[in-house]
Amino acid sequence: MRSSGQRRPVLASEAAQGRGRGPREPQPEHVDVVIVGAGLSGVGAGCHLQMRRPEKSFVILEARDSIGGTWDLFRYPGVRSDSDMYTLSYSFRPWSEPSSIADGSSILRYVRETAREYGIDRKIRFRHRVVRANWSTEDARWTVEAIRADTGETVRMTCGFLLMCSGYYRYDRGYTPVFEGSERFRGEIVHPQHWRDGVEYRGKRVVVIGSGATAMTLAPAIAPGAAHVTLLQRSPSYVVSLPARDPIVDRLRRVLPQRLVHSVVRWKNVLLTMFS
Repeated sequence: MRSSGQRRPVLASEAAQGRGRGPREPQPEHVDVVIVGAGLSGVGAGCHLQMRRPEKSFVILEARDSIGGTWDLFRYPGVRSDSDMYTLSYSFRPWSEPSSIADGSSILRYVRETAREYGIDRKIRFRHRVVRANWSTEDARWTVEAIRADTGETVRMTCGFLLMCSGYYRYDRGYTPVFEGSERFRGEIVHPQHWRDGVEYRGKRVVVIGSGATAMTLAPAIAPGAAHVTLLQRSPSYVVSLPARDPIVDRLRRVLPQRLVHSVVRWKNVLLTMFS
């Protein structure tokens, strides 16, 4: 039987398969900026980027399922800021609460309200845990890999700039020292990072190990209800009692606009920290 001389067109995918290669993988989504973490820093980075470079595309990848980072995760008694909120808060959204040293729930509310007000919450992809980031000098871009907690799927994205706003805590497992004989301890060992609602310390003798910022807020909060609280520290630290409200702020608020008050007090506190 003679050939008619006509050839059947071959699709590109068929040609690739014929050479021993499978179908090409879809190109990863590309954005100008990937921000890792939807806590205080990540939300702030998104706001600044949106205000200063509105033409740039960006996405925020958050491993957990809520906004707030540290302030959403930590629930232990007494959790609060260890810096004044005029320094810690955003310059573009002045802190307006009465106390300059704020409790955790107030800070969480502030971060979430900021995200909603500036539309940053619509840029967040929850349950996306970043596991790998590779830089290509040739392409001048990052390739970011994240695992979706809900499906287990690996998501790949590319970007020109990668902002790591994930903090320095390992959220799924806080650092716990190994103490010889701890398995024989008959009481309950609790890490503040994983404080449960049902932890009952009232009327009991409590030992707090360490004297960092967490201990300085936890110990005074549980002392009134516990039978006795002992704080163990390796190195002595300075502890100074300060009022929760700044009297200078109260006076300035009577005569100046809120944004100006925020700016003045912010610089006052920064300079005091630098030269004290």
